Amino acid sequence: MFANKPTLSGERVTLRPVGPEHVDGLWELVNDPETMRLTGSQGKIDREAAKIWYGSRGDHDDRLDLAICTAGDDAYVGEVVLNELDPHNLSCNLRIALIGPRAFGKGYGTEAIRLVLDHVFATTELHRVGLEVFEFNERALHVYRKVGFVEEGVRRDVLRRDGEWHHSIMMSVLASDRL
Repeated sequence: MFANKPTLSGERVTLRPVGPEHVDGLWELVNDPETMRLTGSQGKIDREAAKIWYGSRGDHDDRLDLAICTAGDDAYVGEVVLNELDPHNLSCNLRIALIGPRAFGKGYGTEAIRLVLDHVFATTELHRVGLEVFEFNERALHVYRKVGFVEEGVRRDVLRRDGEWHHSIMMSVLASDRL
């Protein structure tokens, strides 16, 4: 379903299929303390692992990994991914991560999600895109609601960080919601 790896352009960002040229950005992303906190990531990866990961994403037709690059200077600021494809139920998962404060609050994430959703609902048979977000990630919750995601439920105490438990909020958007 995701064999075609498109380049999607907006006013603020260009989404490009990830590749080895984005390794430095991925390494920075996965090692950024704020990104790790917001996504619940536990460990850091080295550059060689990042190179192998990004070098192999184009080989998978069950996922779409796109680098989020600024429209002006094509700088890598994050990634947006459609994964966990369920072809029988025409659904998948969405995840997005931006490189900390230098990418936050500029509309990059909002535009990237809109571009991906517009593309996937216009070019595939997908019916549903879901995600989970930690309750403390208010910026992400705001963006997801703004682009049409609806809250479906809560998974209680799924993340333990600094001795405190945090819930995860499940959300989805349907193709019919985007009409």
